[in-house]
Amino acid sequence: SLSQNYPNPFNPVTKIDFNIPSDGNVVMKVYDINGKEITTLVNEHRQSDYYTEFFNASDLASGIYYYKLTFTSGAVKNEKTLKMAVLK
Repeated sequence: SLSQNYPNPFNPVTKIDFNIPSDGNVVMKVYDINGKEITTLVNEHRQSDYYTEFFNASDLASGIYYYKLTFTSGAVKNEKTLKMAVLK
């Protein structure tokens, strides 16, 4: 599961919580409003647990951005995308 970032809107740092049901590969990326990849926050194998990642947008302009979590474990692949707002 992927939670809404907090705070939202934010300046310049926000936290993103997510839960992994079983061990697997986790990728979390941030995209701009046009779908251009901004950064990769996570790209590694993780154990089943609850995690918090922090995103620093100090180098970004105000606007809407998206963060996408992709979880892969064996033949199972889940993706979820949520919207966040940077307000400077």
